[in-house]
Amino acid sequence: MTLESTIAGSWCPGSASEIRDVVETWERSSVCTGATPDQHPNVLVLPHAGWGYSGETAWSAVRAVRGARFRRVVVLAPSHRAWMENRLVAPEADAVATPLGRIEIDRDWLDRLSLLAPVTKNDRIHRGEHAAQIEYPLLQTALDCPFKIVPLVMGGFGADQMGICVRALSSLMDGETLLVVSSDFTHYGNDFSYAPFGTDGGEDVREKIAALDAEALSFIAKCDADGFAMFIKRTGATICGHVPIEMALRAFPAGSSVSLVCYATSGDQDRDFRRFVCYAAAAGRIEWPGETDAVLDADARKFLLRVARASMEAAVRGGAMRSPRQELAVDAPKSTLAKMGAFVTLNDKITGALRGCIGEILPMRPLVEAVAARAVDAALHDPRFPHVSERELSSLRVEVSALTPPRRVVSWREIVLGRDGMTLEKNGRFAVFLPQVAPEQGWDLPTTLSCLSQKAGLASDAWRDGATFETFQVEVFHE
Repeated sequence: MTLESTIAGSWCPGSASEIRDVVETWERSSVCTGATPDQHPNVLVLPHAGWGYSGETAWSAVRAVRGARFRRVVVLAPSHRAWMENRLVAPEADAVATPLGRIEIDRDWLDRLSLLAPVTKNDRIHRGEHAAQIEYPLLQTALDCPFKIVPLVMGGFGADQMGICVRALSSLMDGETLLVVSSDFTHYGNDFSYAPFGTDGGEDVREKIAALDAEALSFIAKCDADGFAMFIKRTGATICGHVPIEMALRAFPAGSSVSLVCYATSGDQDRDFRRFVCYAAAAGRIEWPGETDAVLDADARKFLLRVARASMEAAVRGGAMRSPRQELAVDAPKSTLAKMGAFVTLNDKITGALRGCIGEILPMRPLVEAVAARAVDAALHDPRFPHVSERELSSLRVEVSALTPPRRVVSWREIVLGRDGMTLEKNGRFAVFLPQVAPEQGWDLPTTLSCLSQKAGLASDAWRDGATFETFQVEVFHE
């Protein structure tokens, strides 16, 4: 299914030829001369008002990625019409469309994000949200090569859930990904409940608001997330995309910077500053850490998934479990022969419902052997579910979690949601959660630990006193 544009012909031109004509006009008339990185930027901060107001400002930064060969674009956009909290909202559809054509959603990347952060899918929200849609034709015009897109709309976030999303984005971003942060800046006037300098419409009002936005932009330039968040709290500045901006700033590695390319307001055309909106475009080149610490490369992951499925299917069909080393793993990648803990999880492909999950935490045997054995256990020996039947096999998705050795932590306060798997032990009771459990459920850390205590058969507050904790990290991958 394709999510068609709901703003073409109103917020932006309604035909491909009109879009190209408008962009060509901007090329000839642009007066924005702010610096952009020597290399193609891989982060853009763009306004999202109608093209008649902010399009030329946005293009001043978007034009800097012409000729870049990004495989995907991740768009962080605020929600204007739907209330939401502590989650990222992606489309349900397989693609979005503009008058310039169809852009496929990067489902693989989105699935990986969903394992690390609270992500839901809702086409209705995306149909009603211009802040993401307005950027699509600009990107199509600038990027010559085919690219996929991951549009994420968001509302407010608590600190814990913001941290989970930040860590997920930071781990998944790479040199082949362009990050677009969609935000208009200060909205001024009684209509916006923000008029600290009066509404007489004088030029001095524009100058004062420009100075206010300049302070916000100085925090963005330095990638100072804490300073930016405190600025919003202190001034009450009506920057509608302040949450996506803060999330991006927190995801950037230390030492990053972003440069202002252009600044304008909706009042610049008629010089009426009784009610106006401000627009800024900025660009930066971020060196993402990426998944540089991954132990298992793509070939090893594919191999382990094949082993898991073959072992599961053989057992469900009544065959003897074969030795991974002797039969399934003749050509096993070297990394899969290292001793590691592993979990195998089975989910329904359509609903995502859990169908089985069994694992071992300690690195007792080669990873490939652990995966083969636990795939069988997940299908036939999870006490929470009936045995997987032969007719179910094609409807299940296999997921493998390869574990680092567990490490004792002094306090539960050292646990980082979204990064750490965790074990709890108290009074001879024990329970474990994989790192993806809390983000999938939208839990903060106290809620996670309460649920972990209950899983161990303890009171929900047992984690607060006398419990011991270990943490581990995982590499998660699925069919």
